[in-house]
Amino acid sequence: MSTENEGNEGNAAEAAPSVPPVPADAPQAHPEDAPPAASHPDETATRQQPVAQAPDQQPAAVPSSPDPATAQTAAFPTNPQYAPPPQSAADAGWPPPPPAVPAYAQGAHGGGGGPVWGPPGGTHTPEAPRKRGAGGLVAAVVVAALVAGGIGGALGYWAADRNDGSGSTTVSASANPQDLKRDSRTVAGVAAKALPSVVTIEAQGGDGEGGTGTGFVYDKEGHILTNNHVVASAADSGQLTATFSDGKKYDAEVVGRAQGYDVAVIKLKNPPQSLTPLPLGNSDQVAVGDSTIAIGAPFGLSNTVTTGIISAKNRPVASGDGNGGSNSYMSALQTDASINPGNSGGPLLSSGGAVIGINSAIQSTGSSGQSQAGSIGLGFAIPINQASTVARQLIKTGQPVYPVIGATVTMDEKGDGAVIANQGTGGTEAVTKDGPAAEAGLRAGDVITKFNDTPVDSGPTLIGEIWTHKPGDRVTLTYERDGKTATAEVTLGERKGDS
Repeated sequence: MSTENEGNEGNAAEAAPSVPPVPADAPQAHPEDAPPAASHPDETATRQQPVAQAPDQQPAAVPSSPDPATAQTAAFPTNPQYAPPPQSAADAGWPPPPPAVPAYAQGAHGGGGGPVWGPPGGTHTPEAPRKRGAGGLVAAVVVAALVAGGIGGALGYWAADRNDGSGSTTVSASANPQDLKRDSRTVAGVAAKALPSVVTIEAQGGDGEGGTGTGFVYDKEGHILTNNHVVASAADSGQLTATFSDGKKYDAEVVGRAQGYDVAVIKLKNPPQSLTPLPLGNSDQVAVGDSTIAIGAPFGLSNTVTTGIISAKNRPVASGDGNGGSNSYMSALQTDASINPGNSGGPLLSSGGAVIGINSAIQSTGSSGQSQAGSIGLGFAIPINQASTVARQLIKTGQPVYPVIGATVTMDEKGDGAVIANQGTGGTEAVTKDGPAAEAGLRAGDVITKFNDTPVDSGPTLIGEIWTHKPGDRVTLTYERDGKTATAEVTLGERKGDS
């Protein structure tokens, strides 16, 4: 698992239609309009609808951190063949018949695969569509436009011939602006209201390191809530800027950051008076299946809106920035809303427009070198209840406060529980003397299997659960010792700062 550290410079996205336009059937000519008897029947009296095969889809994935430029191409059905439109009585004269329609990716270009566009039972066999490079993509778009133009011209002539100048039958859409308004609870309505409060953050460190991420307005004083890994490179020396959806850019500075929570607060140096904080929801009340809306700058494309649902709750996630920095741990909200490098720090909204999480990490199928994959529908957000608690602490004191049990556990990510280590960091005792765990009777070697009612399978899972609470909270730990199961009541202690 890795966080989505941002680095989106000079990226562009390219889009194209996924299939060529399908011509409408041309009606058959009526007998009373036919020319004098011909020596042979009209072979174009009937036409077959083209049959298209949907292109294959392949997912891609990666966490959102420094993000390279990516280009997207779409697969197009190939080899369309159209029967000529019906001819009228003026076949031998004017107007001339429509020009022949070129085939896709065949003939001069070599036999390209894809569904055959023509009468069923023909000599062509449908093949799986193949992906094109940039040149093939442009060619396919041009051919599709030519096909649409040719068919449209033929059908237009036939309709004019049949209507005998009786007038247009087209219907214009209403120009009433009222018809263009979106309900405030639609995705368009939520996005329109939220986008002015979302910023694209550019962080440039003194050593040249940097990247792009996202944040959102937390209060009217100019505080912006985001991820720690978005601003870490410019935290000590460097430059931070925040750009709003209207293009206005402001310098900013770090107020405080928490590596373990992956939460940071920055502040605009000269905030405008018109700041509108995003409303905060209650992440504890989120249910699996609830609709979600994510806003961010994936691969540098600012003000991007994607949608999905809550796929799971309380998902234990340990994420890193990919640069050897400290890991963060969260009991995350999982969503299938598309989240990519550059989305980090952006809001995950409910269908009503309230912030329920901060987009922080995505599951990746792997990456190499400087390249990163895209979303595979496994994104993770820090619950806003936790993030807001951390933000208030950072604004108040500039440093985070972590709840602790006073014991060092092994960090194996998979197992049968969280094992209390034999030694702590730097040779210290694994169970802090007079700490919460010691007072509850826990010892080195104990295996913690439950935190309250939540199963614990590893050290990172235990830490993620502990950090959803506050110092002073009383919790129940279930553990195993010498093959026997026992429980202990523990009052959480505290640790200040990331050191």
